Amino acid sequence: MKLMTTVQTVERLRRIFGDQLRVSESLARHTTARVGGPAELFLTVNSAEQLEAAAEVAYAAGLPYFVLGGGSNILVADGGMTGLVILNRARKVSFRHSGAGVVCTAESGANLSALARQCISRGLGGLEWAIGVPGTVGGAVVGNAGAHGSDIDASLLAATVWEPGYGRRVYSREEMAYGYRESALKRDREDNRARRVVLSAELRLKPEPVDVLTARADGFTAMRKERQPGGASTGSMFKNPENFYAGYLIDTAGLKGFRIGDAVISEKHANFFINEGEATAEDIRALVAEAWNSVREQFGIEMELEVELVGDWAFE
Repeated sequence: MKLMTTVQTVERLRRIFGDQLRVSESLARHTTARVGGPAELFLTVNSAEQLEAAAEVAYAAGLPYFVLGGGSNILVADGGMTGLVILNRARKVSFRHSGAGVVCTAESGANLSALARQCISRGLGGLEWAIGVPGTVGGAVVGNAGAHGSDIDASLLAATVWEPGYGRRVYSREEMAYGYRESALKRDREDNRARRVVLSAELRLKPEPVDVLTARADGFTAMRKERQPGGASTGSMFKNPENFYAGYLIDTAGLKGFRIGDAVISEKHANFFINEGEATAEDIRALVAEAWNSVREQFGIEMELEVELVGDWAFE
């Protein structure tokens, strides 16, 4: 099969999506760290069907594609991103009774924290830990997002996923092969394969009194405000190594407050790297390298990034 040229691909995307497609869109305004260069092509989708169609077109054309949700947990290069960036705004949510519980079906662009609040207001427990967690349902499903002793693995029943060259497929919780901030889908990038795309997820919830759920969520919110800094950041930069906390290791290495340009390691929690104004992605990446090397030299521990570096980095 002859692949379409980029011009032909753009024309096809414009026929399908019209002015939802933009060219050379700055990604800094779409990421929580407020850094990142332009996307060659930038498309906003508003439903799971549009998300699937966009990925299909890009894959068929041999055009690199990347699905962007809430913009957390990624660090976009100053050089931007080649190919198509799909901003996922597929947010439809529905509920159905199932046995003793309720199943919530949420499209992958739904905001995770907003969904948790919606569930609480309905007297449905299971997602209170997600209050204040940035990002979308899709990103949470891929990364097995979690906090306060729970995670997506604890609630997921199934995820509907688009597979390159195959189409829609439903993954059970077991097939997701979840680990700590890990899943079968997240390993696509490590295997250098075309990424599978989460379209929606089914989550099992349990009826509980609204006041009980609200109190629990308020406690988590207070804890988050006490322990984590505000400001522009990617979220937690490194995964916690076994038997350690990444923030403790970086702090003990003497790096709280260490800065490069406008990028600084938070004084409040050393696993948060803050953009205090005009930081570049390279400034933040240099902080990452400093923290990783210092912890390795002082403790013999090689930390693993929780954040994904994406785009056209100069060192690649």
